[in-house]
Amino acid sequence: MSFGGLLLLSLGLAMDATAVAAARGLATPKLLPRHFLVAALFGAFHSVMPLMGWLVGSQVGPLVHAWEPFIAFGLLAAIGGKMLWEAMKGETAAPATDLYGVRVMLLLGVATSVDALAVGVTLPMLDAPLLLSLVTIGLTTAALSAIGLSAGRRFGALLGKRLDVGGGLMLLGLAFKSLAQHLLTR
Repeated sequence: MSFGGLLLLSLGLAMDATAVAAARGLATPKLLPRHFLVAALFGAFHSVMPLMGWLVGSQVGPLVHAWEPFIAFGLLAAIGGKMLWEAMKGETAAPATDLYGVRVMLLLGVATSVDALAVGVTLPMLDAPLLLSLVTIGLTTAALSAIGLSAGRRFGALLGKRLDVGGGLMLLGLAFKSLAQHLLTR
């Protein structure tokens, strides 16, 4: 996988966390430096979850080598499609009384990074370098979450749905690109 593909994957994965951070920003009267820990938390979860998925994928990968491109396509397309579906249905997280409480933030960290876990399974199949993948996904998510938090405070609810649509389209595009590369190089 090229760095461009990895960056596109990272951008797609970061959209859920960015949308949630934007929603946090929207509901926060005044952003304080401690609120930006949300970005670090989301970035950390988006680094750890693909590692867990990669560990599973590296064990399963040799067993399904011939099917790898199709499995990677299916997982990426399913994740991207799910993001689009949820954006079109208008699903949002239920409002919390303590927007930045530890329990709430941990739950949001897990919820926004489940897609990253599934993508982690595909990383060995895509020949993506592990360390570079984890760092790129985590830093991209952290940076976009910080931007989302600020933008949410500034621009309101307009961003959430559009971010999820963009993320879903990016992941679908990456799924089709990786499948096309496999089919064209056979």
